[in-house]
Amino acid sequence: MIKRKEQFKEATDLTVSHEIRIRFNETDPLGIVWHGNYITYFEDGREAFGRQHGLTYLDIAATGYTTPIVKSTCEHKLSLRYGDVVTIETTVVDTPAAKMIYRFKIIDDKGEVACTGETTQVFLDKEGNLMLTNPPFYEEWKRKVGLLK
Repeated sequence: MIKRKEQFKEATDLTVSHEIRIRFNETDPLGIVWHGNYITYFEDGREAFGRQHGLTYLDIAATGYTTPIVKSTCEHKLSLRYGDVVTIETTVVDTPAAKMIYRFKIIDDKGEVACTGETTQVFLDKEGNLMLTNPPFYEEWKRKVGLLK
């Protein structure tokens, strides 16, 4: 049986690594990163991915679309602490569906995976209508980066 999230391949050639340092305000009284901040780290990863590959939120908005998150998952493996330097690896999943799926790995300074996750974003037009097919700008982007021929 194929698990749903394994139906489509990660475009690993497009993976972006982004380093951050855990800030004091991201931790609980024990100095451990509060679990809700991992979603913010995923956002940092998506932003870095967009800057590197020409797919920022501003780029998307300029085409008349928005991409709200409709699903997010986060699996915690190891605790991160104040002052840790971590790397967020962000990869897009190559799917024909009208959505963007990103997968994340947060890796600590010892090279161990501290957290994994995934977000799914859909496309809405200027009127807020859900797009059932990929918008032209996204098809063009996929061609440009080699996901479509």
